[in-house]
Amino acid sequence: MTMMEIYGEFKPYLSQIKDDVMKKLAVLNQQEIEKNKNKLYEHLIGRVKTEDSMVEKCQRKGFPLSPEGALRECKDAIGIRIVCNFIDDVYRSIDLLKHADWCEVVKEKDYITRSKPNGYRSYHLILKVDTPYPYIDGNTSGCYFVEVQLRTIAMDSWASLEHEMKYKHSIENPEQIGKELKRCADQLASCDVQMQTIRQLIHEND
Repeated sequence: MTMMEIYGEFKPYLSQIKDDVMKKLAVLNQQEIEKNKNKLYEHLIGRVKTEDSMVEKCQRKGFPLSPEGALRECKDAIGIRIVCNFIDDVYRSIDLLKHADWCEVVKEKDYITRSKPNGYRSYHLILKVDTPYPYIDGNTSGCYFVEVQLRTIAMDSWASLEHEMKYKHSIENPEQIGKELKRCADQLASCDVQMQTIRQLIHEND
């Protein structure tokens, strides 16, 4: 199995499913706006994990280097990031996804309420999405998994900086930078809560 074959015959469907889910998220957002509610998110980012990255993950996790390992075991071949303005928008989006008729939440991790030790904050969902595309179980209309990460703009800015540090191998003082990043994460978390409180005060008489 070469790296270019890990998704096998199902590779062409992954980008289509990503686009389909992003369109459904845009519909949810528009429906909220039409109800005179705040928009759900500031922007969406979607990606299909590269073959190289998927091979590395399957090897690290001990999964087979096959469509079975990549699509059923890993569950994050398709990834979408929802970047919201406020914390409440994150949880409102999660609630709408849990009640959507086109997907099922099969796993969730709340790194907002309880951040990772390094300061990382985000909410992760694994969605099982109904599709019209063939799947590895032989169904002509199969269910695919999509990982969704929801975070505020502040959380997303921090994660981008942390990602930059993680993949830069020539940093002279990683421990000091790690401490500064953690301190920054705590400050941003406090700022997110403060902004949420201000927003609630503005709208408390609506």
